[in-house]
Amino acid sequence: MSTSPQRSIHDLGTLRIPETKRQRGGLGRRLALFFGLLVIVGGALGAIYGLRGRSAEVEVASARLETGAAGREALLNASGYVTPQRRATIAAKITGRVTGVFFDEGTHVHPGQLLATLDDSDARKALDTAVADRDSANAAIADYEVQLKNALLLLHRAEELQKAGVQSQEQLDNARTSADSLRAKIALAKAQVRAAAARITEAQQAVDNCTIRAPYDGIVVSKDAQVGEMVSPISAGGGFTRTGIATVVDMASNEIEVDVNEAYISRVKAGQPVTAVLDAYPDWEIPARVRTIIPSADRQKATVKVRISFVKLDPRILPDMGIKVTFLGDERPAQNSGRAAILVPQGAVRDESGKKVVMVVKGDKAERRAVTLGGTRGGDAEIVAGLVAGDQVIVRAPEGLRDGQGVEVKK
Repeated sequence: MSTSPQRSIHDLGTLRIPETKRQRGGLGRRLALFFGLLVIVGGALGAIYGLRGRSAEVEVASARLETGAAGREALLNASGYVTPQRRATIAAKITGRVTGVFFDEGTHVHPGQLLATLDDSDARKALDTAVADRDSANAAIADYEVQLKNALLLLHRAEELQKAGVQSQEQLDNARTSADSLRAKIALAKAQVRAAAARITEAQQAVDNCTIRAPYDGIVVSKDAQVGEMVSPISAGGGFTRTGIATVVDMASNEIEVDVNEAYISRVKAGQPVTAVLDAYPDWEIPARVRTIIPSADRQKATVKVRISFVKLDPRILPDMGIKVTFLGDERPAQNSGRAAILVPQGAVRDESGKKVVMVVKGDKAERRAVTLGGTRGGDAEIVAGLVAGDQVIVRAPEGLRDGQGVEVKK
């Protein structure tokens, strides 16, 4: 019994960790923590490197050689659309069912050319009735004229007998009344003929209204009805009734319509030369002139509508095409260098420590170019040195875009 406490103390001592082992365990934990931090930092650096190496999406514009605007200062830029002065939706004057369509989109039509027909059976029946009434009145006139001829003979005989004293006054009066009655009947029949002729004209107009013809020379740009559909000059029958047959555009009346900010409308005047560039043909500069300034402003947009006429029309100019225009000023003296200017959007020029630079796309990378600026042409900057025509400059460069960084042109 006396040895039991000593054995318990010995057993508890065996559970103590030696100091050398404790030091080795702490070092392992520190090493594990160190290597874990290395992995985290390496992953972050790899992610940053991957993001820096990724291609940036950019918008570009071509540096262009000033040609159409040579010798003139660009005062103002605006954008708008090609709009024809004469565009008509051809419709029927009456409600009816389409029985024939004789055109397609793109058809060149001439004034009076037949475009479509409507069901005219009811109108033709009314026309036939009016013609029959006229013929009946004419036949009655012929009968009354024969009777009047006989009545005049009887009247003449009665007058002779009265003068001879062998016939009473009553018989002479009856003969005279009969002749006058027939004259009145003839007059009534002739009035009926005129009324029937008026109904014929009306019925014929109703028949003519069943044919739809082109009002002027132009191109059909929309086919709005098919055989079997109902058409009406007014909206009726929900979605089952058409209000138009075709849309015809006079291509010779194409012009440009733009909205100019009212703060700059003082720079625009009638007859002013304009250079226009279609969105579909960005390298084609089209000469034009201001036709008119609409004398009314849009209070919501704070703009004034300006219409511009093309100097020469071209088949490539189509209605509703997007177009950008540059309003030109007066003739300027020639530049000392004698060189035509290179124009780029002003948003492409950046300022780096007082130096003007642009970023140019070369292959699939961004290239930094130092440039020398001249004047400004509306929304464009004039580049005297550093660029050549055709260079693809980045219009709005992303933040942090570097020289040599991969880029992808935004479609």
